[in-house]
Amino acid sequence: MQGVRIYEMPSCKMVSSGTGMFGEGNFILFDEWLSSQKRNLFPKDFLYWAGEGFVWLYMYEDGMNVPEEFEIIDFQGGLYAVATDIDQKTDKELMNTEVEKFLSENGLERDTSRSELGNVITSPLAQKILGYEQMDYYFPIKAK
Repeated sequence: MQGVRIYEMPSCKMVSSGTGMFGEGNFILFDEWLSSQKRNLFPKDFLYWAGEGFVWLYMYEDGMNVPEEFEIIDFQGGLYAVATDIDQKTDKELMNTEVEKFLSENGLERDTSRSELGNVITSPLAQKILGYEQMDYYFPIKAK
């Protein structure tokens, strides 16, 4: 069984929180706004580290009511290698080893021109049953 999958994310518009940390300013507002969005089959929010804080993104849809505090940005999209683990308990070294092995066996390599992303994929009901949340880790990739 493969523990890594390939996902192609389309170029699209994203609502951006701006750079921040959980429990602070725009992140509190973004979390409140995000919580008001209808939950779909797959989460549409993504997080990445921007050096001095996180940036939280949410896939924009035409006609969406976006608070003025948030910017709508162009998102490049592309191919990602995706691995899943328990949120905040991931053995990053082990995950990176597994991802690198998968990439080398399949003629792929990391694309360092794009940011790594992550999103929590566990619904509130599943989190209640499991007692933890699962997170998908997205590693940008390209053909060698």
